[in-house]
Amino acid sequence: MGLLLAGSTVGCAGDEPAVPAVCESAEAVQRTVDHIKQTNVSENGLSALKPYVSDLLEQLNVLVGNAKAQFGNQADALRASVTALRASVDAAREDPSRDKLAAVRTSVEGVRSSARTLQDAIQQTC
Repeated sequence: MGLLLAGSTVGCAGDEPAVPAVCESAEAVQRTVDHIKQTNVSENGLSALKPYVSDLLEQLNVLVGNAKAQFGNQADALRASVTALRASVDAAREDPSRDKLAAVRTSVEGVRSSARTLQDAIQQTC
């Protein structure tokens, strides 16, 4: 049995190294941020942002879990900006005034900026 186990690990030595979990979760976050940036609220309404914001919050939880010590500050900043985006979207859905819609645009920029900061920090690892 020991020989079988030893032989099976030798076959794995030539395999490509696994991608760090933080890289995979960062890619998922970036894809969703890209979707948020591309969402045309003028054409599709604020409800078009809602699923992306929810997905992004879930993905951030995974990312923070994968990057606790190394990138925690940047991930927390992105999570805070996404939470602000969710609040501004909810407020604008209740009262779609010019000021509330401007707040959504500002929040989207905050998410974009925070995501870029986190991406720059993680890029060296991935």
